[in-house]
Amino acid sequence: MKTMIRSARGALLAVAALAVAAPALAAGEGPHIERQQWSFSGPFGSYDQAQLQRGFKVFKEVCASCHGAKFLAFRNLAEEGGPGFTEDQVKVIAAEYEVLKGPNDDGEMEALPAIPSDRFPSPFPNEQAARASNGGAYPPDFSTLAKARAVASGFPGFVFDIFTQYQEHGPDYIYNLLTGYEEPPEGVEVPEGQYYNPSFIAGKSLAMAPPLFEEAVEYTDGTPMTVEQYAHDVAAFMMWVAEPKLEERKNLGFRVMIFLVIFASLLYFTKKSVWRDVDH
Repeated sequence: MKTMIRSARGALLAVAALAVAAPALAAGEGPHIERQQWSFSGPFGSYDQAQLQRGFKVFKEVCASCHGAKFLAFRNLAEEGGPGFTEDQVKVIAAEYEVLKGPNDDGEMEALPAIPSDRFPSPFPNEQAARASNGGAYPPDFSTLAKARAVASGFPGFVFDIFTQYQEHGPDYIYNLLTGYEEPPEGVEVPEGQYYNPSFIAGKSLAMAPPLFEEAVEYTDGTPMTVEQYAHDVAAFMMWVAEPKLEERKNLGFRVMIFLVIFASLLYFTKKSVWRDVDH
């Protein structure tokens, strides 16, 4: 009985804490982020290969001039659950980049064409060079950005997210940021060299200029070449870069749940069988 009372008291304290924290959680939500439809959302979601290939094209032709992806190897593009490039295509893509290798016999590093096992090279040799080329701002690496950047749902939104298994706040934020540039409203001053974007998580303006424009990247599959489509595709690609084993994880989780249901059923019927002749 004491244990039950203690548990009930703990539950009441937790509810009270949530109620007290609700205004703070709501206030900490940051900018309003519109949720998007993603093929990989939900417990049975999976990546759309065509979308990942388009997203890679946007990354390669637009984003890679400033942003790196240091944890992504070229060969990952051909792995199961990814964009679905063939090994020959990956070799061609890798050969378009140069990476420093060595030292050679003279003790010097050489810039050589990349091979599938190499990782995507950074567009800058170091952080200082990146800042110098971007007005003091440091373009973040894309490797884990879709998992590292997100706007909290606040209370009670995060509670519903737990039950619905919604985990796509990162891609939502990236999409809203890329499509959120607009003229500052009257009375709002934007520092020189920055651009107004109410979707930015750290303020109302940022140093990155609008990177996407209509028909900036050519799609050959008939997909609309709009800013919204580009943003959606590259956000999906960034999610894959951050979590390339998402499909494998979800498939394993489903099999584990099936196993647990069967195991629990066997335990229940075993208990019924063992104790059926015992008075309760």
